[in-house]
Amino acid sequence: MNYQDRLLKAIPGGAHTYSRGFDQYPSNAPQILERGEGAYIWDADGHRYLDYGMALRAVTLGYAYPSVAEAAYREILKGNNLTRASTTELEAAELIIDLIPSAEMVKFAKNGSNVTTAAAKIARAFTGRKYICIPRQHPFFSFDDWFVGTTPVARGIPREHVQSTLVFDYGDIASLEKLFDEFRNQIAGVLLEPATTLTPCEGVCDQELSCERPCRQCPNNQSNFLHAVQRLCRANGALFILDEMITGFRWDLQGAQTYFGVDPDLSTFGKGMANGFSVAALVGRREIMEVAGISQPGLERTFLLSTTYGGEMSSLRGFIETVRVYREKEVCLQLWHYGEKLRAGLLDAAKESGVSGHFTMDGPSISMNYVARDVNGVSSMKFRTLFSQEMVRHGVLMPWIAVSLAHGDNELALTLDAARKALKVYKRALSDGVDKHLEGPAVKPVFRKYN
Repeated sequence: MNYQDRLLKAIPGGAHTYSRGFDQYPSNAPQILERGEGAYIWDADGHRYLDYGMALRAVTLGYAYPSVAEAAYREILKGNNLTRASTTELEAAELIIDLIPSAEMVKFAKNGSNVTTAAAKIARAFTGRKYICIPRQHPFFSFDDWFVGTTPVARGIPREHVQSTLVFDYGDIASLEKLFDEFRNQIAGVLLEPATTLTPCEGVCDQELSCERPCRQCPNNQSNFLHAVQRLCRANGALFILDEMITGFRWDLQGAQTYFGVDPDLSTFGKGMANGFSVAALVGRREIMEVAGISQPGLERTFLLSTTYGGEMSSLRGFIETVRVYREKEVCLQLWHYGEKLRAGLLDAAKESGVSGHFTMDGPSISMNYVARDVNGVSSMKFRTLFSQEMVRHGVLMPWIAVSLAHGDNELALTLDAARKALKVYKRALSDGVDKHLEGPAVKPVFRKYN
């Protein structure tokens, strides 16, 4: 029995998040991993790969970053989880409040799904309203029913659990205005990612996004989609909520909200805030967050987040040390700059291989995705899988593109060398058919109705 068979026998889906499932990777990808260091991972047989998955984008400094690991270890020796709030918990809370301009209070948790659900709950409690609006273009907000029930994977979810979730189109303010008109004075909040490969500036500004030229400094800033959503929420008494699981600690140390110059009522963070340690956070304005407080006599209680491990000291110290490294090393600047070089190199490799019309890049350099197209120019999961397969063959695991501080010039050279070799196979597949070159099934979407 191989590792994959053992995983599937022991764990539904073979992993504890669907993005790690075997159906998300080419068949020659490592079935199981042993360890990571810097930008590299090793499988159980000792094979090394340069990684661009980076623990589902949670590792931004590099695997096993020494000072973060050491800081977390010291907290373990202090007991790690105490009977009442710890000094480490308070230090972490005060740090994120100082760090994020829109944060006046915080609740920590262990999963992003928990804090986004908490954001929806507290928005309903504060406003006394029912509905939460989310954009259909954003792939994931929570494993809870209110979101998953809006996807094709709705088995086991009663319809009434999702009737209070409304869907609009990111970038199309008219689609959101329509919901506010239809559900007048009933919308509690609008929850969205600030940006993905889609940015709020598209259609209103053609300035290239970069670390040196943040959107907040652009003369067209007030015209972008996030500002339009913010204005619409404020005009209608709804909360403006940003999910910064992926954008936070990448676009800007203070979040994409600072990069784009908006002021959310609530925000959620996770992923890279502790370099792979399990920390998520709901932050927001005091008057909203205090709805979940216990110190105001006579206030009707809101049971928000109550997690035994939300104050786990090792993870919170990992967060504190990660922020220190970010400030010292200007990590966000490094992530942007590496992304710029990687984008240019991949596009040059596609041009050299004669596939530039079929292998393209979406999104700004801090949030890139490679797009694989077939002979007719149509986006193709088979061709995407082929590229990923050939990258694995040459020692690079690139299911998507998430860079870290550990990605440097050597890693860039290794990546582009692998890409040139992969795109030569891609070129042949455009001529004689992709199926002749694929070694297994194509990667599948996580959110699909049937296996």
